[in-house]
Amino acid sequence: MSKHIAIAVFPGFQVLDLVVVTVFEVANASAGEERYKVSLVSEHGGPVRSSSGVPVTTEPFGDPAAYDTVLVGGAMEMLEYSPGLLGFLRQASVSARRTGSICSGAFVLGQAGLLDGKRATTHWAHARELQKLHPKARVEEDCIFIEDGNLWTSAGMTACIDLALALVEKDFGVELARQIARKMVVYHRRSGGQSQFSALLELEPKSDRIQRALNYAKNNLKKELSVDELADAAHLSRRQFSRSFRLETGQSPARAVETLRVEAARDMIESGQLPIDVVARESGFADPERMRRAFVRAYGQPPQAIRRAARQSA
Repeated sequence: MSKHIAIAVFPGFQVLDLVVVTVFEVANASAGEERYKVSLVSEHGGPVRSSSGVPVTTEPFGDPAAYDTVLVGGAMEMLEYSPGLLGFLRQASVSARRTGSICSGAFVLGQAGLLDGKRATTHWAHARELQKLHPKARVEEDCIFIEDGNLWTSAGMTACIDLALALVEKDFGVELARQIARKMVVYHRRSGGQSQFSALLELEPKSDRIQRALNYAKNNLKKELSVDELADAAHLSRRQFSRSFRLETGQSPARAVETLRVEAARDMIESGQLPIDVVARESGFADPERMRRAFVRAYGQPPQAIRRAARQSA
């Protein structure tokens, strides 16, 4: 049975959030039938101008009970939203099967009074402001997306793809979500609890040579990854590599490799059922105890605690 998705927009919305439409479009193509009907809706219907100046054509808000899911996008800056939009979202939270936000759309839900007592996330740059404005909510700034009952929220920008893939997986199973991810040339959706940040992004290498060494390390975590091996990958001498690496990343090669291993291990722990010792081996730690110490340094808690938290969230 086809599920009707309504995406609510308003003047000044961020057009990137509409990439979720493609996820549902590809879901229909992959399934060979209409699994989703998508409507762009606004308070008055007609053309609505995005923050980039590009307008989209919309339908007026309908009866929220007619929609399976109502999503609202965000904006590049914080806005005051119209009573009509807020009222529509309040009704949808009661009448539709689920309601959700993309990126800073969580602020719209907050103004509608829908975040009180709920876990939620948004773009990392605005998470603390969201928590300040809505102290009764539990804002988790380091999550890709969060499902709390019938309320879904996502992190910023392209995290909306992960949210949409998770909705499809919930509705029609993991295989359809995987097919969509392959066709869209993205990783199969990141787990909701996965960090909004990546280790490679945080290290911020300036040169292609150091970037090449980090990419090599990320793709070969099961290997020992000595400084000589990384220097070879960067086509630098050991001395040049060590000096350039610390200047560009602020870390030693050994500490950076540990960061990459911890990130990979956390992803396996949160999204799979592999035993801890297997995760340690697959991520390149010599043994579970060495991995435990690295987790405590990075996150302040051992792998078992992170696995329990992921299972409770699920």
